[in-house]
Amino acid sequence: MPTAQLLVNALALGAAYALVALGFVLVLNAAGAVNFAHGDMVMLGGVAAVVLAGLPAIAGLHLPGVALLPLVMIVSGMIALLVAALGFWPLRDRPPAAMFVATIALAAVFEQSATAFFGPAPRTAPAVWDGAPLMVGGIALGRQPLALIAVAGLAVAGVYALLERTQVGRRFRAVAQDRDMARTLGIRATRLIVGAFVLAGGLAGLAGALLGHQFFVTAGQGPGYMLKAYIAAAIGGWGSVPGALLGALLIALFETLVSAALSAVWAQALLYVALLAILLWRPQGLFGEPIGRRA
Repeated sequence: MPTAQLLVNALALGAAYALVALGFVLVLNAAGAVNFAHGDMVMLGGVAAVVLAGLPAIAGLHLPGVALLPLVMIVSGMIALLVAALGFWPLRDRPPAAMFVATIALAAVFEQSATAFFGPAPRTAPAVWDGAPLMVGGIALGRQPLALIAVAGLAVAGVYALLERTQVGRRFRAVAQDRDMARTLGIRATRLIVGAFVLAGGLAGLAGALLGHQFFVTAGQGPGYMLKAYIAAAIGGWGSVPGALLGALLIALFETLVSAALSAVWAQALLYVALLAILLWRPQGLFGEPIGRRA
């Protein structure tokens, strides 16, 4: 495979991973705990894309893949609201371990429910941009990877604008830095945290719909996506949004290049070796602060 095409595929995979990692870190910063159902939200996004694409077909209609994306994000946001209602709201004043356990239970419910209603067989989500590859400088570039990069880039830019350029974003950052102080200042922290769940769910669903065409959709793939988000956050620096985005891109680049040179199995094994090496060299991650400095 030509180097340019390989890099485009790596960038496309990294863009999808970035959406997953971004949502993961948003909830981590807002709620102060890990949402272990986040990976299954990605899987459910792929399921939603497959199901929604099949509904117009019943009436003999065809809905383009790009038109499905906002619908998938709405469905995923509603499911994330359910996660917040069951896994965060009743436990918001409890230790983070309570949410940790609750979201693990919800992840198991989502996976088993998807297996029961969707079946174990892999399905394919519709392409966002279908058609023959584009020829650029004599190199054939797939339309779906290019569309994935564009859509994910717009989504990340939109979240950045929300967090950095709006009053809601400033309040969210205040809650992430010190929830009790934010409440003292009159900020409704719980509403913002629930909003973070919904936004993260929408991003996860979008990632699932984008990945579901190239890598298929199966009910058991949620833990794998969860692990990628966790690794991206650890590499980039726990709680760092830029670090999580960079970590996601590094994971995708590493997986793509090692898979092309060796195999997908080796890529997965060596990824954990690389993670250990990075954490031994810089335990706080690439963008994290040393523990002593944070204290």
